[in-house]
Amino acid sequence: PVVHRLNRAEYTNAVRDLLSLDIDGRDYLPADDSGYGFDNIADVLTLSPSLLERYMIAAAKISQLAIGDPDILPTVKSYEMRPTLIQAGRMSEEQPFGTRGGATVSHYFPLDGEYHIKLRLARTHANQIIGLFEPHDIEVRLDRELIANYTVGGDGIINPWAAVMYASEYEQTADDHLELRIPNIQAGTHTITLAFPEKRGIPEGILEPALSTASYEFAGDRDMPMALGSIEVYGPYNGIRPEETPSRDQLFSCLPNGVESRDRACASEIISKLARKAFRRPVGDDDLTSLLSMYESGRAEGGFDRGIQRALRAVLVDPEFLFRIEGQPSDVDPGKAYRITDLELASRLSFFLWSSIPDEELLALAEEDKLGDPKVLRQQVERMLADEKSSALIENFVGQWLYLRNLPGVKPDPDAFPEFDDNLREAFRRETELFVRNLIHEDTNVLELLTADYTYLNERLARHYGVDGVYGNHFRKVFFDEGARGGLLGQGSILTATSYPNRTSPTLRGKWVLDNLLGAPPPPPPPNIPDLEDSDTVSPRSVRERLEAHRTNPVCASCHSRMDPFGLALEPFDAIGGLRTHDGGELINASATLPDGSAFEGPLGVRDYLLKSEERFVATLAKKLLTYSLGRGLEDYDPPAVRAIVRNAAEDNYSWSSIILGIVESVPFQMRRSQEL
Repeated sequence: PVVHRLNRAEYTNAVRDLLSLDIDGRDYLPADDSGYGFDNIADVLTLSPSLLERYMIAAAKISQLAIGDPDILPTVKSYEMRPTLIQAGRMSEEQPFGTRGGATVSHYFPLDGEYHIKLRLARTHANQIIGLFEPHDIEVRLDRELIANYTVGGDGIINPWAAVMYASEYEQTADDHLELRIPNIQAGTHTITLAFPEKRGIPEGILEPALSTASYEFAGDRDMPMALGSIEVYGPYNGIRPEETPSRDQLFSCLPNGVESRDRACASEIISKLARKAFRRPVGDDDLTSLLSMYESGRAEGGFDRGIQRALRAVLVDPEFLFRIEGQPSDVDPGKAYRITDLELASRLSFFLWSSIPDEELLALAEEDKLGDPKVLRQQVERMLADEKSSALIENFVGQWLYLRNLPGVKPDPDAFPEFDDNLREAFRRETELFVRNLIHEDTNVLELLTADYTYLNERLARHYGVDGVYGNHFRKVFFDEGARGGLLGQGSILTATSYPNRTSPTLRGKWVLDNLLGAPPPPPPPNIPDLEDSDTVSPRSVRERLEAHRTNPVCASCHSRMDPFGLALEPFDAIGGLRTHDGGELINASATLPDGSAFEGPLGVRDYLLKSEERFVATLAKKLLTYSLGRGLEDYDPPAVRAIVRNAAEDNYSWSSIILGIVESVPFQMRRSQEL
């Protein structure tokens, strides 16, 4: 058999769909390695002894949460705010109108009982709470209901201009009393909201926001508006097992009545349904015998619920849950292709579109061997794309293909770009996610990735792009006049992720275009080649001039001649995606020529060049999607399938559905080559 470990995102989603339990996978598992641009590639998803131990610990904790084990020990979960997040306006649609700053978090309370909520305010690097120079009201809500309000600041500061390295005791402890004791929270997921009521009666989004906090943070300036630093949830205390939670409702299809034979039959029913969904196949007597023995040992220790908890724990560490296992017929010669079973096809399909396990409808069709019917398969693909769980395709495929996952690690120089902050970083990511999600859901031509004359903006991003008339934190569809912003090439997420902290990088941008839009990744640079800055000898001012000096090295020239033209044409965008006309004091020259003589100018020129090679662009997208869907790199026998996908999609105007369905119906997706046993 071929095994393929679930990555962290798939494990998180599988737990959600198996148990109706939202967990943060980062609390349990480390990040996964990547291959071919994605972190769901089987070859790199190895299982070390330390990772196996993490899975065992996770299974123990998750089974406690799902059952509502009253022996759960109190823990603390901290929801941290990024220090450079501007909290000058209403932060999200979950926040109350007329407020600014703060946050809304969803927290899972595992038991009925007492919990404590501790609020910490934002601080400077010298550990001084910011914003104490005047009083600020703070409101705390649980599930939108006001449960506490405070006023902090405006007193106790003798000299607000004191040296920042010598914070007074008050400036360090003014938030010590911001702690709530809530004695009777019911188990389940609840929202906790903290917000600062606005002091002025001005509609949302009319005033200019404060400058980025980045430079203030490094300076230790405490004379900024008060902001939330973190929300900490402690508990449970004096917890009791809940009667109803989404997890218990999903697990307990029957209830014990104290009669041993009836209880065992009920346990068998619960465990059978659980294992069938977790293992993505019907369960047999051998499966049940093993799991029921775990139930019996748990029941002997702590009753029926403890028995189910013990069986659930065993399911969560079973290889059939942690791995995608595909069998291999014994009568197939090595190297020969064979069709996978409907159950295996259902698993491939659900992990492709949902990054999770099949739901009941898909699993039932697979058990009845109905997925071999093209009409049924098409209906399932359409249904799954319409389901909200298909957002995983945006988060995991688009997030890696378009480098959105790189954004959290991008740190533009605050001196060069003081306007950059975490609000803008988050807006960049959200814009691209909403943009691609809209294209998929409306089943547009995939070329609209390049040609769209609209995007999704909130006020912060609109201001950065120079678009007027957009107010508030919510995103909405905004059309552009003719210009450079249309499509992916004008989106700040990609432009920022392919830049250096203090300047643009035509090389990084050009490499991104070659690899992700044209399917022609350049080879890695040879060793001992100096960085662009280190290779300068005549100190030219513009990036173009510095690159020309760099290309005097013949070892560099061959690859740079392919990469740099695309990046040079994108130079009208600075390192955080803002439009500009000058670089290094000189007017930007956005013209470029490829080695084959193809010439273009500016972002629109790059777009037009890509559209002239539309089949190549579509083929690149198809290859990326196929790689992601299979969880492996493409082999030398895969190109015919890619060509067929593109050819058939052309007949349907290159629609998203035709490409996705073409992948699902392709030979690589529905078949596998046998290996030496």
